[in-house]
Amino acid sequence: MNVTTTAHEPRERRAATLVMACVGVFVAYLPVTTVSVSLPAIQRALNASTAQLSWVSDAFVLPMAALILTAGVFGDVHGRKKVFQAGLAFSAVGAAIALCARSIEVLWVGQAFAGLGAAALLPTTLALISHAVPDHRERGKFVGLWATALMAALAVGPVIAGLILEHFSWRWIYLLPVPASLLATAFAARLVTDSRAPGSRRLDWPGQITAAVAITALVYGVIEGGAGSFTDGKVIVALVTAAVAAVAFVLAERRSDSPMLDLTLFRSPAFTATTLVAMISFLGLIGFFFALSLYFGMVQQLSTLEAAARMLVVTLMCILVGAPAGRLMHKVSPRVLITGGLLVTAASLLSLTSIDAGTSFGSLAWRLALLGLGLGFVITPMTAAAVASVPFRQAGMAAAGNSAFRQVGGALGPAVLGAVLSTKAGHTLPGHLTDVGLPAATVRSVTSVVDANGLGAVAGMNLGADRGRALGALSEAFLDGLHLCLIIAAALTLVAAAVGAVLLRSPRQPATRPVAGSGTAPAAPRETGAAEPRLGQRG
Repeated sequence: MNVTTTAHEPRERRAATLVMACVGVFVAYLPVTTVSVSLPAIQRALNASTAQLSWVSDAFVLPMAALILTAGVFGDVHGRKKVFQAGLAFSAVGAAIALCARSIEVLWVGQAFAGLGAAALLPTTLALISHAVPDHRERGKFVGLWATALMAALAVGPVIAGLILEHFSWRWIYLLPVPASLLATAFAARLVTDSRAPGSRRLDWPGQITAAVAITALVYGVIEGGAGSFTDGKVIVALVTAAVAAVAFVLAERRSDSPMLDLTLFRSPAFTATTLVAMISFLGLIGFFFALSLYFGMVQQLSTLEAAARMLVVTLMCILVGAPAGRLMHKVSPRVLITGGLLVTAASLLSLTSIDAGTSFGSLAWRLALLGLGLGFVITPMTAAAVASVPFRQAGMAAAGNSAFRQVGGALGPAVLGAVLSTKAGHTLPGHLTDVGLPAATVRSVTSVVDANGLGAVAGMNLGADRGRALGALSEAFLDGLHLCLIIAAALTLVAAAVGAVLLRSPRQPATRPVAGSGTAPAAPRETGAAEPRLGQRG
């Protein structure tokens, strides 16, 4: 039986759905920062090479980016509640496998299962909110709370990891998602109302297969190219495969009677804008966070917990701003909120180009707080605008599409900016080593180690009395690379701001009619799946 949306769902049921959606996105995003700050400990414990270590995070990112659209379709066809519960189950299984891992390969498997869970949770949590709150103006407030839960996961992840690594083995970072997922599954069975897309939507296998191949090949090619060389045969094959699969996906979707991603969604300027903003901005920002975490560890020599405290400034500010930003959406145009937030974000990234090895926490804090402020005015309106910019019956598809492009950008960010950082630092390192007075033989030895094993390998070299000067030169070279990454991230953010300013439009206000005993409250959208007013529509 097809489950349709009820416009007057009980308030208690709506609140329960919101809580479950927030728990779901929290579980989905918790591994992102928890694992990333634990990689050095994992490397030591499992004797993993740098290449093997890079795939710990990538094993999570690849299935998440590749299968988000597929998960959105399954939710629309078979029921979003079922896919939501399946996502929680995959997250629990993945965390349990990683918790018991005794080899790097088993850890990859656990991360991959967790990535499958995240792929199922991200689109369904937003679709459940859209089902429970049909009024797009009121929905902005709920999406703001959803985004707050997302940022909370990113905020507490490093803190949890730091506390655990201070006292216990790295594997215990995987403990929390297991009971959280199982408890959420049990509560969702009783509290969440199932829903499906109205109409006769079917599974689109050609679209799903070509999309998964295109995204997987693209992310793999960029990751491997950034780690090695983009002229490598396997990298070229991966990128060509991605291009061919992307063309095949477009052709398949144009011919499909029930496309996985209806390409007509891009006729909405607001959906196109929010999708491009999501991909471009997350490419720059996630790449920046990756570089910043290396700065804290390699340059400032901070512990995991100390680095987490600094990163917490960004996410806490984003959380404080995110919920009010959602409530502002029916008063202030998303165009103003998103573009303004991106401009503030770009300004904060440019302000960080003046940091060096001795920058204090206080001097860094205001810059990071400014970054969190800008992000807070972007993430919530961006997500809510994407869902509100399309007909109500396509809300789940829009949420999945926006999440997919966001995750592709987030997956490419560390690879692209990581390659930029390494290339720039490697280019300037010999000069810095010479400037501090190291002999030519030592300069050649250090640079050869960096070329073979990366910047972090210098810390393990036996340089005797030259160690201090060599590490100082390494820090200066790293800062050269970091400053270039910051400029690129700021430029990408400005491009995203330009896209938002040009394409985003103010939403057409829905017609209102008197409701008995209520003055002139807006009429609730009907259950038929008819298109609700969209961002970008002309009156």
